Amino acid sequence: MNTQFKKGVLELIVLLSVSKKDMYGYELIIEVCKVVDVNDGTIYPLLKRLTNEGYFETYLVESTEGPSRKYYKITVLGKKRMEELVKSWSVFASSVNKFIEESR
Repeated sequence: MNTQFKKGVLELIVLLSVSKKDMYGYELIIEVCKVVDVNDGTIYPLLKRLTNEGYFETYLVESTEGPSRKYYKITVLGKKRMEELVKSWSVFASSVNKFIEESR
């Protein structure tokens, strides 16, 4: 997949994923990779930004497999942002798909 396409939709995919259930970083990477191929060097800075912007809250949970895991929980502000992005994506995708169909 084109890198620029990925960058444009990654925030939406992360918000949607965490809206389904609280997730820790690596778990989120696995979930996002079901849609687009990414690495932790892409996801962790995005999680930090989304947390700093108030879209996520974090909390620690003890792990039997190593250090505590930081979980991300979507906030009310995050849900609002997610809905805005879903609407924008729907309009954008519809416009591009229409243009593609009309160009054939």
